[in-house]
Amino acid sequence: MTSRRLLKAAEAIREVVATSILTDIRDPRIQDVTVVRVKVSTDMREAKVFVSVMGDEAQEKLSLRGLQNSAGFLQAKIKDRIDSRYIPRLQFEIDRGSQSALEVGELLAKIRREREEEEAAKLAAAGLADGQDPAETDAISEESVAAEPSGSDDDTLENTTNTPVDGEAGDDDKVGD
Repeated sequence: MTSRRLLKAAEAIREVVATSILTDIRDPRIQDVTVVRVKVSTDMREAKVFVSVMGDEAQEKLSLRGLQNSAGFLQAKIKDRIDSRYIPRLQFEIDRGSQSALEVGELLAKIRREREEEEAAKLAAAGLADGQDPAETDAISEESVAAEPSGSDDDTLENTTNTPVDGEAGDDDKVGD
């Protein structure tokens, strides 16, 4: 059961730790660290700070060691912000949620590429891989349909001679020739 007070304390700790990492801590081991969330025990004596580190596993271990070494400094910063009987002892852990999200994104991208390759293979099997664009084959088929007469009636055919129709000017009457 998390009370409103614990949630407010956890948020305050998260803000203080994140701000201190960005502005106050000068340890070169602590680089590209993001504070994701904080979980405070019910008696407010311990707090787990979940962080995300950009980099490989060695960078994560190095950053965790640097954060553990600066835990006392961070607790002093928290003491200035929170009015409580106990200042929680900080423990740092890597948050695997963001890493899992990246892995899921990579898997989805891989599946998308595989589907596109399968569609390309299907198009190739249908004979469209001869260098013809599917849009070109659609245009060619539309042209062939337009060239075919729509009916057997001669009335539907256009006037193909150059003789003027009643009220229209012929080619000889054009201005500028």
